[in-house]
Amino acid sequence: MNLPRIEQLPLWARPLAPFLAWLPRVNRGTVKADAMAGLTGALVALPQGVAFATIAGMPPEYGLYAGMIPAVIAALFGSSWHLVSGPTTAASIVLFSVLSPHAEPGGAHYVSLALTLTFLVGLIQIVMGFAKLGTLVNFISHSVVTGFTAGAAILIATNQVKHFTGLEIPRGSSFTDTWSLALTHGADVQIGVFAVGLATLFLGIAVKRWLPNWPYMIVAMLGGSALAAALTAWKGMHLATVGALPAVLPPLSTPSLSGEDIRAVASGVVAVTLLALTEAVSIARALAARSGQHVDGNQEFIGQGLSNLFGSFFSGYVATGSFNRSGVNYAAGAKTPIAAMLAGIFLLVLVLLVAPWARYLPNAAMAGILFLVAWGLIDFKEIIHVLKTSRAESAILFSTFAATLFLALEEAIIIGVLMSLSLYLSRTSKPHVRVRAPDPNSSKSKFTDAANAPECPQLRFIRIDGSLFFGATSHIRESLAAQDQAHPTQKHVAVVAHGINFIDLAGAHYLAEEAQRRRAAGGGLYFIRIKDTVQEQMADSGALKIIGGINLFDSKTEAIGAIYRRLDHDVCRTCKAHIFRECGAAATAAARAIQAEFAPA
Repeated sequence: MNLPRIEQLPLWARPLAPFLAWLPRVNRGTVKADAMAGLTGALVALPQGVAFATIAGMPPEYGLYAGMIPAVIAALFGSSWHLVSGPTTAASIVLFSVLSPHAEPGGAHYVSLALTLTFLVGLIQIVMGFAKLGTLVNFISHSVVTGFTAGAAILIATNQVKHFTGLEIPRGSSFTDTWSLALTHGADVQIGVFAVGLATLFLGIAVKRWLPNWPYMIVAMLGGSALAAALTAWKGMHLATVGALPAVLPPLSTPSLSGEDIRAVASGVVAVTLLALTEAVSIARALAARSGQHVDGNQEFIGQGLSNLFGSFFSGYVATGSFNRSGVNYAAGAKTPIAAMLAGIFLLVLVLLVAPWARYLPNAAMAGILFLVAWGLIDFKEIIHVLKTSRAESAILFSTFAATLFLALEEAIIIGVLMSLSLYLSRTSKPHVRVRAPDPNSSKSKFTDAANAPECPQLRFIRIDGSLFFGATSHIRESLAAQDQAHPTQKHVAVVAHGINFIDLAGAHYLAEEAQRRRAAGGGLYFIRIKDTVQEQMADSGALKIIGGINLFDSKTEAIGAIYRRLDHDVCRTCKAHIFRECGAAATAAARAIQAEFAPA
């Protein structure tokens, strides 16, 4: 069957068939490579799915279900060749934070709320994708993700303290209460439970460090389970286990859309959506940079939305781009999204084969695995880099980290996002305004900062780098006012404008007012090398008519020649700076006139 090329589809239909862009690349060689990558990814997803479901407060099998159908749909309708979707640590812990106040984790109502949340997240993601809002994730600082992930990692470990130690810690205990109880009741730690958890943790670390090609999670789980079995046989200890998982296909499910359930999850929908999209698009772009592929953020929104929408009807909770599975997929040699699709299918087959064996997996071993996961989530290198290079980014990172530990996770994400936006607005609202002057040491009359060169007493050159929008006009006005106060005779101002990328209505009106004010004072406002798009924006606003097209120049040389004729030449005659070539010519002419006047007859 001959499928149409994606270019042949109307624009509105292309987001519904992105697979037409990569299907022509599929051949026997790519299918073989994708099959091996898919099998590797499925083996990695098996222990991770159970671990992530535990973090999310869901029955363990739901972590596996979330890595099946959603992975296939996201690969089919996304734009990345290597992104693999499924449950993730961050999404799981946010899900737990949102739902645990409303239902008992692991219970039927809790699962129902998770499906409802997943459905709503998918719906919002699809709407955002079709609305072309894929660039929104660019406004979320990487420091927010780093701080949130570090805080979430500590909370993951905190939530596993009771399984790692065997202590009785009440459900829903806060970060401080959990660790306070653990530190003050050290004598009550169950030695067998602690030994299994510690052995699992150390075995995972050892395998990851010295046998990097081995599946360290699976090896660690097997080692912890073997130790638990030995303690049971030799010492008669009976450690709690995860329990056998149902060896069945993902059962059909129906999200609850009752008003009560929607209100219960509404507070977390936006936070979960933002987090899920940020994870997915960030991972997709990171892998695309290595593979040389272009990623469409809007298409990823649609792919992720459809994966969650379908997942909510196949017993899957919130899925997004998985860094571990995507990284493994890329490293294993995946060539097309078929690898991610096969990973979901292979995972389904593996569950049918090995699910009953989960009854031998101790909770303590799972806690050890999650401690290992938590440690790996903290990006110490990036944290140190941020702390060394930027105070503002450090404040965002620390605030998000602290909010993650001591507030609700959805609030932490929103706080981080708002701080990122505030930082962005603060930076863009203060474009660089630098006073420039001809460099006296340059034979080519290059310009330098005015602090290093003499200035013309009547004409000031300034360079503006940034956008002139409503939030930036106040800064520009204050900068020019301060310059006028320092040099009141510089009534003419020439703006080197090639660094201005955008101007809105408020910015255009301000420039028109500034031009009128300077003309009234006997000076003028001029623009050098202004971009065509900015010039069009000024024309559309009516500001260009007031400023005057005659005051726009293509080069500094042209501007100086024209502006010089408008200066007060009485001032020029007594000026000793001689900044411009024209100044030298005028001085020579004046000297010759004086000599001619006083020369003997």
